[in-house]
Amino acid sequence: MAGATPKLIKELREKSGAGMLDCKNALNECDGDIEKSIQHLREAGLGKAAKKAGNIAAEGVIAVKVNADNTQATMLELNAQTDFVAKNENFLNLTQEIVSHAQENNIIDAVALAASSINGVDFNEFLNGKIATIGENLVARKVAAVSGDVVNAYVHTNGRVGVLLAATCDEAAKDKTKALLKSLAMHASAMKPTVIAYTDLDPEFVESENRAIIAEIEAENDELVRLKKPLKNIPQFVSRSQLTEAAIETEKASMRAKLIEQGKPEKILDNIIKGQIARWIDDNCQLDNRLALLSQAYVMDDKKSVEEAIADVDASIKITSYIRFELGEGIEKKEEDFAAEVAAQMAK
Repeated sequence: MAGATPKLIKELREKSGAGMLDCKNALNECDGDIEKSIQHLREAGLGKAAKKAGNIAAEGVIAVKVNADNTQATMLELNAQTDFVAKNENFLNLTQEIVSHAQENNIIDAVALAASSINGVDFNEFLNGKIATIGENLVARKVAAVSGDVVNAYVHTNGRVGVLLAATCDEAAKDKTKALLKSLAMHASAMKPTVIAYTDLDPEFVESENRAIIAEIEAENDELVRLKKPLKNIPQFVSRSQLTEAAIETEKASMRAKLIEQGKPEKILDNIIKGQIARWIDDNCQLDNRLALLSQAYVMDDKKSVEEAIADVDASIKITSYIRFELGEGIEKKEEDFAAEVAAQMAK
């Protein structure tokens, strides 16, 4: 059988994605047999992939897939080594192929993804083939999925942040909920809540943050004193989870006593205290405002909390799931010495 011809090289390149010279050499090695040449390239490619797999993959893209009736959504973080590859059309198509595969097979985490089969081969073998073609280490680092009466998702335009949300609601509110969840996902991408509600915050974490936030405000006040500016209120607490009825009643009694001491008429005390206690509660919920989605000021209308914005759309809507990915979060990216890298390449 003949070796490499321009027509065979073109066909092999299209089927394998390998470079022209690699295709030519494979065809010559395999007497022009396309199938054997593909296998030859895969075997050579897998060797290259193993070498690449030691490289840190901290760039990449986050991709989402929402099914046709907005009841399931899946999110993937696929990492590459360089931003250049992460913007490549082949890489972007690969992320869509993998996230679609994950949704179609009810895959909800990276472990299940690695254990799955795609296009008739083990996932790791499939990914190694892509590593050989693309020329960089690739890692399917995170997968997540949500389901519910209504779900929606958002990926920021740079592909570096993604959010999934699910909610229950009345049948009549589904269209409104779909639109709302898209807006809330955009909100969460920017505001970085870690939980849905303050009740989801770990009590030990709340106590440690209580001390830290008070220390922050005290340090800020030291600077404000120096600048001769008004001081910030120093809270007793930082989360609604700490505000027992007893704590609130104690504060109301303290406010009442101060107002009486100031000579305020008895008949207006309740109205004054109503406003003061609302401000006091807000001052004492700073951790919730930072980390709990429902407690945050809604970016589309910062006069409302997210919880109030949801209620304004429909009282039946309840957020049940929330997941946020930020690209490369938790990866320690190796700092390269460019001069040393060039010297090493020249020495080869």
